[in-house]
Amino acid sequence: MVSTSFTRDVQFPPLPLEEWEDTKNTLHLFLQIVGKVKLALFPKMNHWWHAPFYVSVRGLTTGPIPYEDMTFEMEFNFRDKEHVLRIETSEGDLKTVSLKGLSVAVFYDKVFSSLSELGIMVGIKPVPYDMPGVSTEPFPSDYQHTAYDEEYVNRFWKILVQVSSIFQVFRGWFTGKSSPVHFFWHHADLALTLFSGRLAPVREGANPVELEASSHEMISFGFWAGDQNIREPAFYAYMHPQPAGFMNEPLSPKEAFWSHQAGLALLRYEDVRNAADSPEKAVLDFLESVYQAGAKRANWDSEALRLPSSEKQLKEQSKEKAQKQHKEQADILEKLERPDI
Repeated sequence: MVSTSFTRDVQFPPLPLEEWEDTKNTLHLFLQIVGKVKLALFPKMNHWWHAPFYVSVRGLTTGPIPYEDMTFEMEFNFRDKEHVLRIETSEGDLKTVSLKGLSVAVFYDKVFSSLSELGIMVGIKPVPYDMPGVSTEPFPSDYQHTAYDEEYVNRFWKILVQVSSIFQVFRGWFTGKSSPVHFFWHHADLALTLFSGRLAPVREGANPVELEASSHEMISFGFWAGDQNIREPAFYAYMHPQPAGFMNEPLSPKEAFWSHQAGLALLRYEDVRNAADSPEKAVLDFLESVYQAGAKRANWDSEALRLPSSEKQLKEQSKEKAQKQHKEQADILEKLERPDI
């Protein structure tokens, strides 16, 4: 008999941080170099929405970036055998930079050489942003970070594909202002934020980044692969400003928990992979429980902000997914029983 774990391991593969941490750190620095290029050139948007990447069919992309009389796009290809950064213009010109076997310094040099050859002139502050314990070395002189395990990078991207789709479903239930589902390269997390529409009080001592990012009342959700503090992949959620009693509200599924020290709701990725029903349902239950906790404690009009057809859509999608998985398992069983197929 074929277990559902077969499908789960393909869509939600294992991602133990200690197995690929050196690779993750190198990749994170690569992402910051490209992210800073987008930050320098893309027209400014509220909440720093001009800075992030998006999950694509190959990996992660900047999306089209305006430059003079054309646009160009920078896309990390984690899908195909040759992991590369593609830099393509609307004029049809293309440059690629390999991701394997390069130090951060060499990658940095190749990226800016390629941009120059495409006629794109841009300058960035060439130092890592907010990566204490990982690197403070300027990009042009960082020859230390060279690790790149394409298998684990591919796994990370496959997880982002699944999580992005789940976040898109959840985002569709909400009719108020919301962010895109986007990947912030400074912390390397996939994020989605919902807003009540009310201004948030300004925190004393807040820097310009915080002021812009947290200018309005919000509930934010995300996924990241682990870091120096949380040593495993996890889903998280928080509210700004945090209302009284927010972290006393119940969470779903039962494995989810509040971290009072971090001020976050957390759900471990391993618990999602091993969810009794499905990983998708576990994540959606987590997102919804945090949303309901925040909406209740901060007096959001959750009914007015709810898309009326969302519950019906969720039931239909769950039914279709179950039918598809059943067919896939039946096909696998048939092939196992009939090797001639």
